[in-house]
Amino acid sequence: MSDPQLDAATSRSLFNWTQLIYALHALSLITGIIGAATVIGAFLTGWPSLIAVVLNYVKRADVRGTWLESHFRWQIRTFWFGLLWVSLCILFIVLTLGIGIIVAWLPLGIVSLWFVYRVARGWLALRDGRPMYVG
Repeated sequence: MSDPQLDAATSRSLFNWTQLIYALHALSLITGIIGAATVIGAFLTGWPSLIAVVLNYVKRADVRGTWLESHFRWQIRTFWFGLLWVSLCILFIVLTLGIGIIVAWLPLGIVSLWFVYRVARGWLALRDGRPMYVG
């Protein structure tokens, strides 16, 4: 890929893929906010987010070594860490025989806000051409 035009076209295409993935995640969040589903439910089980995660894995090799790789890591980690936190809340509810649902609402609400934050922060950084710094 020594042709600068091809490099620019490929870079633009990958940028557009990354935009699409953020848009799919945002669509899931909007569905959860205005629809009958919860933000968490829409983000973790809604088809837009599930398609987004699949696209992350399909296109991951294409962005390797570029600044967009950090956005793919950011998006993938948002999904999987969110699933982890929600699973831990559900486990807490089950282990406390349902009494924990009263206590679990706060962390579940925080996870919902965290999803919105992660999508917004990542998408804004992408728009500005900045990588995401993830450990």
